[in-house]
Amino acid sequence: MNIPITVSQKELMNVLLNVAVVRPVFIWGAPGIGKSSLVEQFAEELGLSCVSLLGSQLAPEDIIGVPQIIDGKSIFCPPRIIAQDKPYCLFLDELNACSQEVQKSFYSLIHDRRIGEYFLPEGSIVIGAGNRAQDNAIVKPMSSALINRMFHVELIASPRDWLEWAGANGIHQYILEYIGLRPDHLWRQPPKTEEPFSTPRSWHILSDALHSFGNTINDKQFEILASGCLSPQHAVQFRAFIKQIRNRYALAQIIKGEQNWPSKPEDRDALYFLAQSFRTQLIKELPPDKSKLSSHTTELSLRAKAMMRDLANISLEIAQMTVAAPDDLNEKSLLPDWFMVELVRDLPRLAEKKAGK
Repeated sequence: MNIPITVSQKELMNVLLNVAVVRPVFIWGAPGIGKSSLVEQFAEELGLSCVSLLGSQLAPEDIIGVPQIIDGKSIFCPPRIIAQDKPYCLFLDELNACSQEVQKSFYSLIHDRRIGEYFLPEGSIVIGAGNRAQDNAIVKPMSSALINRMFHVELIASPRDWLEWAGANGIHQYILEYIGLRPDHLWRQPPKTEEPFSTPRSWHILSDALHSFGNTINDKQFEILASGCLSPQHAVQFRAFIKQIRNRYALAQIIKGEQNWPSKPEDRDALYFLAQSFRTQLIKELPPDKSKLSSHTTELSLRAKAMMRDLANISLEIAQMTVAAPDDLNEKSLLPDWFMVELVRDLPRLAEKKAGK
């Protein structure tokens, strides 16, 4: 599905409150970003019960029901879970994972809110959802007839919206702090290989596990939990973040000169995380145009050069990774050009090729 505009969690809720009450809505989005929970929240806000059907597990008779002979005529009797007396929200999850035959059985339900002779109670709402083709999930092409019967919207993971929700729903404090520092780690495109990957749902799973273990959890257990829920790279950095907290390595103190970079070999993961967090802070605070430096950012740029020198003395590789352009090259992920010029001029080792060093 090609939709040029995406929406955040809050924006989706606004769409549902204004569109879903008059027309069926289909929510597109990657696995684990909160489609189901948002629909349930929406139904709760309207005071409706939410009935969820999982499209990938349905057969046509699960929708249209089975025929019965009454007075010499056959009448299809829809399932009790659908044929309700009071208005409700019918959530058709993984709708685009259905077979074409199952999709056909939804036509009249979605367009006319009717199955055979049964009509959904007045005030009922129909919402569908599904993953995208690029998500490596179970998806089947939706027929043009079904697509044209619904309003379509694509949901993306918004770190700001998720953190607001997470803070009010008991997500573990470690995770709140980490995502606040690294919002880009909230979600990652599903990989082509079979491995865990980071989503709002997987962070929620990790939070539940951390709460279950409690304060007695050790480093090995942290490693097991993070590796079982998150993308491998995110798991490594999250463990480093936990180690940073436990060892009281604070980036703010290092920037102020009150503390040094961790230099022990066993602290390399914490050093890497701190260096990447430092890069993120520089990108956020240093202006693209050097002429717009304030007294604060001037001091930060000077301090940054000294910190990069110290970092290179501990690990040239980590220092080079800190200043290198990322694989997903875009302007928002690059250090300012003027800063890079000064850094390479003052610290030429950072510009050296890694190979053979």
